[in-house]
Amino acid sequence: MSYQVLARKWRPRNFSSLVGQEHVVRALTHALEQQRLHHAYLFTGTRGVGKTTLARILAKALNCETGITATPCGVCSACTEIDSGRFVDLIEIDAATNTGIDNMRELQDNAVYAPTRGRFKVFVIDEVHMLSKQAFNSMLKTFEEPPEHIKFILATTDPQKIPVTVLSRCLQFNLKQMSREAIYGHLEHILKEESTASEPAALRLIAQAAQGSMRDALSLLDQAIAYAGGKVSEEAVRAMLGAIDQDYLFKLLDALAQQDIKAMLAVAGDMESRSLSFDSALQDLATLLHQIALAQSAPEALGQDLPERERMLALAEKFDAEELQLYYQIALHGRRDLPLAPDEYAGFTMSLMRMLAFRPEEAGVASAPLLAKKKPEAQIARGTRAAAPAVVGTARDTMAGARTAGPAFDGDWPKLANQLKVSGVAKQLAQQSELRGFDDESMELGLAFSAKHLAERTYQDKLRAALQAHFGKPVALKIVIGEISGNTAAVQAQSERQIRQGKALEAIQGDAFVRDLMDTFDATIVSDSVKPT
Repeated sequence: MSYQVLARKWRPRNFSSLVGQEHVVRALTHALEQQRLHHAYLFTGTRGVGKTTLARILAKALNCETGITATPCGVCSACTEIDSGRFVDLIEIDAATNTGIDNMRELQDNAVYAPTRGRFKVFVIDEVHMLSKQAFNSMLKTFEEPPEHIKFILATTDPQKIPVTVLSRCLQFNLKQMSREAIYGHLEHILKEESTASEPAALRLIAQAAQGSMRDALSLLDQAIAYAGGKVSEEAVRAMLGAIDQDYLFKLLDALAQQDIKAMLAVAGDMESRSLSFDSALQDLATLLHQIALAQSAPEALGQDLPERERMLALAEKFDAEELQLYYQIALHGRRDLPLAPDEYAGFTMSLMRMLAFRPEEAGVASAPLLAKKKPEAQIARGTRAAAPAVVGTARDTMAGARTAGPAFDGDWPKLANQLKVSGVAKQLAQQSELRGFDDESMELGLAFSAKHLAERTYQDKLRAALQAHFGKPVALKIVIGEISGNTAAVQAQSERQIRQGKALEAIQGDAFVRDLMDTFDATIVSDSVKPT
């Protein structure tokens, strides 16, 4: 007996064996049990999610010799003939090749006759959106007044191309893409029944590559069994798919946490020597960064059975939430720009260097070695001498700095907010808050209700650390949400910008050449176009 591919061998024969479409199964089951039958059904969804399979199961439910039922017997002549594609009253039409009005007229001529064997004559029209406008118009009359013995089941991947006049006469069901977990569980069940050994990581790779299509997943599984020649292993599936080994990605992120560009380039060079896809690498890197962000903010959302779960949790402690968001965006943009790069290696490594270049200065403890090697003088020059140890020094230097009295605070919070070594959201917190009170060991800041999202603990901790670095001693920080007078660095900066803008506009208006132009051409100055230099 010839080999039958898994997608056909394991095609569901009844509603209970259909995976991932419970919402559709439930509605159809209730309709069949209550005998509330519609004359036309429309199944929509992407490829391989079960549209045609569902149509055949519904045809069996309507024509089973036991009666109209949500649980067709599967053994009567009607059920077996539908399963084998030999049932004379089930007419399947591929609209991709039968698009014209003549094909629809032939269908209408056939629809007049009563069913030969079954209870209903069922027309399944696949990819119905491919029909021509004339063909749709031709079948519209049949949809409006269908014979009692006719049922139409339409299937499409693009329902928006179907005329509204047809859509309004159909009972529409949208089939969802399969979840990775649903695909993984089904593949595991099939391999168990097929007595074929597999590794969980291999099946998860296939479930991810299938992109929500069970048919694609089964085709890939067929290919993996043939490729592996036995046990479906993670190594074999990665090689078959051209997928990136997760170990490369973890090495890249470990090196990124240490800001070790040489180690990152070494990993990229190893990937190039193995002819791995850098496009897939950036896609998988974005996926891994998403998982690490989950591990950081909601560890319970990570599956307990993830093989690299512990490594993800460890990396979650090495990066700030802001960093992960930044690296995720860089990975996405890097993948988008990859076709424009001189070559894939250049595009990939430039994305890695971009992650280093845009890393926030205060992010992570790993930033100190690179800064200390590259430009300690520049760091010291930009801030006060007491602040330098917290950025570029060793732990011993930092402790010594903490014991050294820093500059005295004169109560000018906007000025201090601009001096603090802090960036990102924490810098916005400093610049949009105003001083409520302070003493030698503590400081209380006010923040408007509209900016309360800036007062998260993470950003308060960064601001507190910057204050400690500036004053050379711990500072107790308290943020109070409420009304503020507006004595903030942000308000002062806005006021200064307005003053500079006013002076620039005055200078333009007072310029003799500009006045001549205005007089000669009856011109006016567009104020918004004037920018102070």
